[in-house]
Amino acid sequence: MLLTSSNFLPIETLLQIILNKYLANSYCLAFVSEQSLMFSVNISSLYIVPNATRNLEDQLLEAYEMGCSDYIIYLQDSEKFMLAFDKVNQISNTRRSDRKLIFLPHINDEKSGHVLMNILEFKKIKFVANVLLVLPTNELDCVSFDLVTHNFYGRDDKIHQPVYLDRWNSCTGYFDNNSNLFPYNMSNLFGKTIKVACTMYKPYILLDLDPSVAPQGRDGTEIRLMNEFCRWVNCSIEIVRDGGYRWGEIYNNLTGVGVLGHLMEDRADIALTALYPWYEEYLVFDFTAATVSSWVYCAAPSPKLLPSWQIPLQPFSWYMWLAVIFTFIYASVGLIIAQQGSTNQVFLYAFGMLITQSHKDAGSTWRIRSITAWLLLTGLVIDNAYGGGLASVFTVPKYEKSIDTVQDFVDRRMEWGATFDAWIFSLTLSPDPLLQQVVKQFRLKSAEELVKESRKGTMAFPVEILSSGYTAIPEYITKDVMLDLTLMRENFYYGHCVIMLRKSSPFTEKINDFIGKLHEGGLLLTWETQV
Repeated sequence: MLLTSSNFLPIETLLQIILNKYLANSYCLAFVSEQSLMFSVNISSLYIVPNATRNLEDQLLEAYEMGCSDYIIYLQDSEKFMLAFDKVNQISNTRRSDRKLIFLPHINDEKSGHVLMNILEFKKIKFVANVLLVLPTNELDCVSFDLVTHNFYGRDDKIHQPVYLDRWNSCTGYFDNNSNLFPYNMSNLFGKTIKVACTMYKPYILLDLDPSVAPQGRDGTEIRLMNEFCRWVNCSIEIVRDGGYRWGEIYNNLTGVGVLGHLMEDRADIALTALYPWYEEYLVFDFTAATVSSWVYCAAPSPKLLPSWQIPLQPFSWYMWLAVIFTFIYASVGLIIAQQGSTNQVFLYAFGMLITQSHKDAGSTWRIRSITAWLLLTGLVIDNAYGGGLASVFTVPKYEKSIDTVQDFVDRRMEWGATFDAWIFSLTLSPDPLLQQVVKQFRLKSAEELVKESRKGTMAFPVEILSSGYTAIPEYITKDVMLDLTLMRENFYYGHCVIMLRKSSPFTEKINDFIGKLHEGGLLLTWETQV
């Protein structure tokens, strides 16, 4: 597939040096070229030749899905590659934080170098850390190449400025400075500003705090995580507000609103605020390792005292009452038969004997006496059982059945509501019909409406139990209202909170390393307790 020769052109010699030094451990290398170059590689590689019969996006997608994260681009129109590369990054399921792009000049003149420099003006270039441009220089004696990258560590308005790393001379075969051609390893971002999209939600994100309490005016477990991360890699944070859409949503045209929309449209680099690994978001974003775990329960209205008219019915279950009614009917029919079809006072006598009231007439036949004796014994048992149960009911107040499980919740048709629908994101794709019914019973309401509903005691409200054992209660549930609510024993679902980034973000791997260190030190649980 790739040719090998001892007589390399200068560009081929330089490329071979770069391959041996920087890409020897690459998992897969893709060479995108309209014409062949001679070099040798000892790793998995793929040769892509753009042509009219096959779309470049389809070719790159195939390479992407094979795990090729490093690309050598030798095209006359390199901007065409960048457009296709960014599109493939959005639709592919493969994610790599350490991608490397090497752009070679199509011809050895300054015009080709100017064409490559235009790549630095490409808007999406800021999402790839390791970009290397090989630019031919105008020297008479030897062919030389400048090695240039973009200013990834700078501010957003400076990121498109070229950074000259080194120069390679074909006569000497050496670099002038022997610099690292891929210097951006995320260990030190030199004050780079990272835009973080988030929304107010205790205890994860707290904004607009008194500076005397929080010097930066913000706090929360995930805010502290990002603050410590930036302290570790030397970056700064810029908060991107949700614009009133809270978590927001993503549309089919890859736009969106709220926290998720900011990340989707590249208005933010990172998205926070109790984000679970939702499937729809997985298709378009990077997920970090889990930060904390949480369980979502519902605080349902506490059971109320039973109405007074129900108290006499409480000693027996409904099945027992059916048995008593059946006994009454069966005994009445028996008496009618024993009296040769006469119904004279049969039902009154049967009822009286069931409540242990004696009969003035012992009966003229043995059939009537047998039924009477059987009814008196049955009535004695029923009367004593009912009397004991009734005494218990009057001694210990009886309440409605509490809502403890998801099945109880569905059976009672209890509505539950919140000011945003992020609570049901983890349930919408569940095949469980019980959970599907729970989703149908969810109501999206304003905070004012929820406050009114909470005081009526007719609606349940979702709450979050954190890993540390603390409970995250929405602001519209006040302390006095919470006294009339009871937490269900069974949770709706549980999950692990993650941080979301742009797909194949250069920060993902570094944040994962940092989260691992936080788990080792137990800081995440400590922050939950403090916040």
